[in-house]
Amino acid sequence: MHPHIWYPYTQAKTAPDPIEVKSAQGLWLELADGRKIADCISSWWVNLHGHAHPQIVEAIAHQAAQLEHVIFAGFTHAPAQQLASQLVARLPENLTRVFYSDNGSTAVEVALKMAYQYWANRKTPRRRFMSFEGAYHGDMFGTMAVGARSIFSDVFQDLLFEVDFCPYPDTFDGDLEIFEKEASCLNIIRQNLADRPNCYAGIIIEPLVQGAGGMRICRPEFLQKLRELASEFDTFLIFDEVMTGFGRTGTDFACNKAQVQPDLICLSKGITGGFLPLAVTVATEHIYESFYSDDPTKTLYHGHSYTANPLGCAAALASLELLTQNQPVYTQMEIWHRQHLTKLANKYPQLTKLRVMGTIAAIDINNHEQTGYLNNVGREIRHHAIAHGVLLRPLGNVLYLMPPYCITEAELTWVYQQIDRVLAKVLDRSAK
Repeated sequence: MHPHIWYPYTQAKTAPDPIEVKSAQGLWLELADGRKIADCISSWWVNLHGHAHPQIVEAIAHQAAQLEHVIFAGFTHAPAQQLASQLVARLPENLTRVFYSDNGSTAVEVALKMAYQYWANRKTPRRRFMSFEGAYHGDMFGTMAVGARSIFSDVFQDLLFEVDFCPYPDTFDGDLEIFEKEASCLNIIRQNLADRPNCYAGIIIEPLVQGAGGMRICRPEFLQKLRELASEFDTFLIFDEVMTGFGRTGTDFACNKAQVQPDLICLSKGITGGFLPLAVTVATEHIYESFYSDDPTKTLYHGHSYTANPLGCAAALASLELLTQNQPVYTQMEIWHRQHLTKLANKYPQLTKLRVMGTIAAIDINNHEQTGYLNNVGREIRHHAIAHGVLLRPLGNVLYLMPPYCITEAELTWVYQQIDRVLAKVLDRSAK
């Protein structure tokens, strides 16, 4: 460990020394010792098109020579304007107002503040949110509050506002109970809304895929019915697409795949192709109008030093161009994943709950430990995967892949071959 660095999500006393990365190109990371490993999780789910993509490099360099930064309160610039227009053109037509911030947590925090202050501005305050079991929305206090209580947030429990959590109807290949799960969940949501009329400022959900909660997948039909309930009881539907946005589910956005129009959407991670921090919260015109006033108290008093930074916006514009070019890959990767993951599931009986959504593939590993983030099988797989030239970071007992869109079918086949070798070691030992 470096004597002056405090690493995230790391217990420094027990964790192995971090692996130093020297450079990266496309799918591959080059380590300080000369080894190369395939980045199968897009770093921290941010790298859409591969590392050091020349088109984004050029866009950032060109922008840096013109305007690297300017305060975004009282000023504006072309990259932010162009990016806002292009995002709105790709999103559902009801989402028209783009608010810039720095990362996924702040994008969600802004959405919560928008939803809450909307009702306050109308003099009809609503002080409660509804969320889902297993949710993860970030590490700030508001985002922790609407996230499931876990090892990440337990110590802060006394500081978090109360939220009503509903079951998340996660599903997988061969799930025979999904319709019952969905009906039960929707009944609970309806009952909450009916029992507390005019109480909820909004309902927040990770659409189609819960990320940190274990790559748990729900059906588009559930989201459509959730939209109907939110509209029926006049509350906002917030989509946290920090992870699912920009092609991850096989379409530009999960809301498009589900054919659902949320009232607020949160985007970050892949927005700049993994180059720079940037995030947006996009709202409806209806929400925006509640802040548009001669009364200064109705202003959304929120901002960041690097809000809408020109370099990040330039990177995002280049990434959107590449997103169009790479559409054939992220739309067909689901087929590639399913072929290989099915073979592994058939080979290893410890693998269950196979699920694939676009570029995201996941499967549970059943061992003798409790399921969840602290299951040691994830750390063991990560260790052996590095030795086989593959970067994996299982979520406890959940093994998943989320490759960048530069990966070829042949490279993905090779990755699954290495995973097979890793599982042969790890699962054979755990069975003894």
